[in-house]
Amino acid sequence: MHQSDLPLADARALIARGIDKAEELSARGALVVIGVHGGLISGSRMDHGGAGGFARARSKAWIAATQQIPSVVHLGRLGMIAPAMASGFSVISPQAVFPGAGGMPIRREGNVVAGIAASGAGIGPFVNYPGVEPDQLIADGQPANAEDLIVHYALDIPYAGQHGDDYARWIEAFGAWPTDPGSGTGMASAPPAAWQEELHWAMAIVDRALGDARARDIPIAAAVVDRGGDPIQIDSLDGAPSAAAIVAEATGAAAATFQVRSGELADRYPGALFDQVAATLPYAVLAVDGGLPLQRGADFVGGLGIGGADPGVCAEIAAAALSES
Repeated sequence: MHQSDLPLADARALIARGIDKAEELSARGALVVIGVHGGLISGSRMDHGGAGGFARARSKAWIAATQQIPSVVHLGRLGMIAPAMASGFSVISPQAVFPGAGGMPIRREGNVVAGIAASGAGIGPFVNYPGVEPDQLIADGQPANAEDLIVHYALDIPYAGQHGDDYARWIEAFGAWPTDPGSGTGMASAPPAAWQEELHWAMAIVDRALGDARARDIPIAAAVVDRGGDPIQIDSLDGAPSAAAIVAEATGAAAATFQVRSGELADRYPGALFDQVAATLPYAVLAVDGGLPLQRGADFVGGLGIGGADPGVCAEIAAAALSES
């Protein structure tokens, strides 16, 4: 009777498949899967993927999941309505603050269960990647751009461009379109990604936290962010509260960017003072327990945040995850 989101294991598998193709194309960025209810299921930022790509992918995936259409279709509809209505959509749907093309709904048994999108420093509707052969950007006999190719490959569905004239981009990059292009290798199997050291480090920390939470039968979300608070890996266990991923990211960002336990900020900036400090930041932070800074040697490199349970329990899970590293 009630709609169900895509399971975490399935979301992780789609993202991993997309990262394989992205690495093969020398593209770098983030892939995010959002559930049909609008909550984040899983997201990964590739090494050297750049800050901001995770947020853009999350916005487009949210649109594809909740509006149950490709985000490019939604973008076209925004252009057909009154400007006040278009801007109003973003106001009442802040998760859709970046209503770009490229997000695709994920269907199971005919129903939309999630949305997926990709974006980042090196993932976009581009063609001219160093070392990429023309044939790698031909999919099903037609020219392809990297962003849409990565998402369609992840979903294992026939390629369909979402970003305008792929022919023009391909010809500008490679020259005349061949008279007999064949099917191309764009949708051919990509080798497993091999150059994602930072991502795998972040995933290992998240997986330890999720494993501890499963053993406790506590559905949580876990986030690892970089030293600037930008997400590297976020996952929500099946059945986790819809707020869990948001809280995990905010406590992780607090720990990373202040380089202290997130709960310590409530003592450092008591009462309304913390609200003033938080308002100066371009990302959300929370002064509750559950976030711990991450170090490699003497260097602070990020933060781990846990959300979805009592803050004391979240702090225990975070500490346990780091004690194993």
